[in-house]
Amino acid sequence: MDPTRHRRATADTAGGQGPADDDAELFWERHYRTPRTWGTRVNPLLAETATPLDPGAALDLGCGAGGDAIWLAQRGWHVTAVDISTTAVERVRERARDLGVADRIVTAQHDLGRSFPAGRFDLVSAQYFHTPLPLLRSRVLGTAARALRPGGLLLIVDHGSTAPWSWNQDPDIHFPAPTETAAELDLDPARWSVLRADMPRRRATGPAGETATVIDNVLLVRLTSG
Repeated sequence: MDPTRHRRATADTAGGQGPADDDAELFWERHYRTPRTWGTRVNPLLAETATPLDPGAALDLGCGAGGDAIWLAQRGWHVTAVDISTTAVERVRERARDLGVADRIVTAQHDLGRSFPAGRFDLVSAQYFHTPLPLLRSRVLGTAARALRPGGLLLIVDHGSTAPWSWNQDPDIHFPAPTETAAELDLDPARWSVLRADMPRRRATGPAGETATVIDNVLLVRLTSG
């Protein structure tokens, strides 16, 4: 899926209950109610990571238009796809039905600052989990790491640079490096191991067909023991 699909949480900020949570849901509802032509392709780093794996149970955090979830389901994964936007999850459900994979995708609306889907997973994917609104991101991602089955993988792919079509053009924005994200998770090295922490460059295509070289901040973590 094209990473112009905007996701939750740039970094840890003050979150919790209250108006900010309601604002977040309204923001993403407006975002996904606007007709869009991108977000239905798999994100390339997810495809690269998941292709050699045996299918199992996957969780797509902030599923957006569903390109990742549907790609996984088409390859035999059983996917839980969640998003704060009810419109987003309804559209994923419709696309899954139209493409014949509805039996392998469960969709649910979650404000991940308040609730997290139940279950244990072989793969948890957090692709471009960015937002302009408050969210305790490390808490959500730490919960995701603890939702893994032994041997399971948590893949976090963040923006490492600002694309020309990004909603956030703040020149002072800080993109956490993979090592920073790993440190924020504070995972016990006796139970979790970091398999990848790098910042590859690639050529990306924006919603109007424009192209640019972008940086992805990639962190891949495995739960080594239960």
